[in-house]
Amino acid sequence: MLVRLAVGANSGVVGILKANSNSINRCWWCLSGQHRQKAMAALVVATTSDPASINPAKALLAMPGWEAGPNIQDDMKSYVNKGARVLVHGKGIVEEDELDKRWEQVTGEPINEVIFFSKHTAVSNKPALTVHPIGVPHLRPGDVPPQGGRPGWAALPNPRIGPWLRLLKKLAQARNLVPEFEITLEATHHGPLTNKPTMFLEIGSTEDYWKRQDAAQVMAQLAWEGLGLGGGTDVGNWSRENDNKKILLGIGGGHYAPRHMDVVLKDNVWVGHLLSGYSVPMEDPNQSKGETNGEIGGTWRESIKAAYEATKSAFPGGEVLAHLDHKSFKGWQKNAITRFLEEQNIKIGKPNNFY
Repeated sequence: MLVRLAVGANSGVVGILKANSNSINRCWWCLSGQHRQKAMAALVVATTSDPASINPAKALLAMPGWEAGPNIQDDMKSYVNKGARVLVHGKGIVEEDELDKRWEQVTGEPINEVIFFSKHTAVSNKPALTVHPIGVPHLRPGDVPPQGGRPGWAALPNPRIGPWLRLLKKLAQARNLVPEFEITLEATHHGPLTNKPTMFLEIGSTEDYWKRQDAAQVMAQLAWEGLGLGGGTDVGNWSRENDNKKILLGIGGGHYAPRHMDVVLKDNVWVGHLLSGYSVPMEDPNQSKGETNGEIGGTWRESIKAAYEATKSAFPGGEVLAHLDHKSFKGWQKNAITRFLEEQNIKIGKPNNFY
């Protein structure tokens, strides 16, 4: 059975749809007029199982302009506002793979980026607001990722990571959350699987901080201003600024990437993947048992290559430069990485190359 849907003359939409819920969902975006706002949408994901995820989402949804969105799955809810879509589910934040692809399949609406609200944990238990790309490029085939993703995979890093880190710092300072909360990058880690440029926005590092409403408000304001939902220009839109600018690919250092952070906090710096020391595992050939040909084992080459390719794809027209935390490597490690980068035609950048 076919149903002809005629929409008002000013809408410019006349659709012939199959009479089932999938078809209706697939065209909700055309019929609602949302297509006139933006050709592609940002998907903001939250889970009810995590207060550091759902509280920022609730604070964002309390801001003006939100409407109920399409039903992409019975146990999920969605909301729409201009070029943003909020999707809420009930599983762990890393347990729902390919939500961007699933949204597109059900609604017919293209997604151009994915942003996750999440909690952050740390051994130190220190309060922190963090931003980071995702992936597990250092894992071998057959390894089981402890927190989602796929071995050897690096998500496309969201170009907004650097600009939003700087905006987050300003917003947190304005709300007097600094110095109580540290504002920081994190290195690339965990899942879930995504297909579009992705980043995580996290509140840490204990349950008391996960529930902090002032921290949730800052994260919501970050998304609100960063996506331009309040009427201003969105922040960190690479498509407007892709004139051969340099992008930092961080290699080495600890999980919070302090030496890379020093560069990224400068205005107008773009950042892609950040590979901490644990994501470039290198086996010293001199420590190997038995015969050795001097080959340095480990998945460091694969990890660097995957992170570079993903960063390059996320920043079309840009030039990706490797930024090494030299002090975090032993001499043989630094020499091996430098040689590999030369073989791959990946240039090494100094801090002032990114300003």
